Amino acid sequence: MSPDILLSSGQFTLLGGIFNGPTGTEFAAVTVLLIVALIGLIFAMKSYFNKQSAKNLAQKYADSHFLDVRDKYPEADSFRLSGTFFNLGLAIAVGLSALAFGVTQYEDKVFIPDGALVMDEDIEIEPPRTAEPPPPPPPPPPPVIQAVPDDLVPEETPVFQDQSIDDQTEVERPAPVEEKAPPPPPPPPPPKEEETEIFKVVEQMPRFPGCEDAGGTEAEKKQCADKKMLEFIYKNIKYPAIARENGVEGTVVVTFVVERDGKVTDAQIVRDIGAQCGQEAMRVVELMNSQNIKWTPGKQRGRPVRVQFNLPVKFKLE
Repeated sequence: MSPDILLSSGQFTLLGGIFNGPTGTEFAAVTVLLIVALIGLIFAMKSYFNKQSAKNLAQKYADSHFLDVRDKYPEADSFRLSGTFFNLGLAIAVGLSALAFGVTQYEDKVFIPDGALVMDEDIEIEPPRTAEPPPPPPPPPPPVIQAVPDDLVPEETPVFQDQSIDDQTEVERPAPVEEKAPPPPPPPPPPKEEETEIFKVVEQMPRFPGCEDAGGTEAEKKQCADKKMLEFIYKNIKYPAIARENGVEGTVVVTFVVERDGKVTDAQIVRDIGAQCGQEAMRVVELMNSQNIKWTPGKQRGRPVRVQFNLPVKFKLE
């Protein structure tokens, strides 16, 4: 197959070369120019026929046969140019269709600083505290043994009665005991430590969505997810005006927890360079929940767990 045929969308060949098609802005400009040109042509033809009608055409064709000028004089007959205008309109329609199919759409270029995920130095980040179960109640106090004074001890000798029975003895049956309602069930046990614990490093770290169906190894999926995360961060981030005016540059570090369902919680700024850069980084991180972006949760021993993620956001003036 000739290499000239293997062209991507929006490209075409001209005199042996490969050229990109027009952009959306260029196509709109061409369309507007054609509309203006057509409006100008309409007014020009209208002015031409008005001038022809103002001439003394009746005197000019006084000696002509009646059938030749029965409907209109030739100079004022607009239908004689109908074929020309039809061909012109057809050519414009075909040309606009060809340009529309050849429009090239360019993706927005996202500036990602070099080493965007590399921190300049190690930062000790404490994991967010988990909800601890309430302490158990204190044990009951031991019973107090009180000595009985001697004057309260009975001095009478107990009398033993014969309580033996035989087959003639009548036994009184006790009254039936009413059944009481069963006691309420005990409270549920507190959650296991594995469900509430926040891990820093797990067997499978959480990943930004968009690469789960791409295939490949776990390392390739992680690399693809990091790229998509950086594109999301630096596409939505806006350099604060006060930081730009004062030339503030540096790295802001935001830590958050990726929950078992993929949501982002407990976002905090652990390093800020000032000039509203930290607030801007926090806004972009919270934008993930606003746009319902759910991460692929981290896993430990095959089970999803809560994982702390530290995200460096670099602010660099171009």
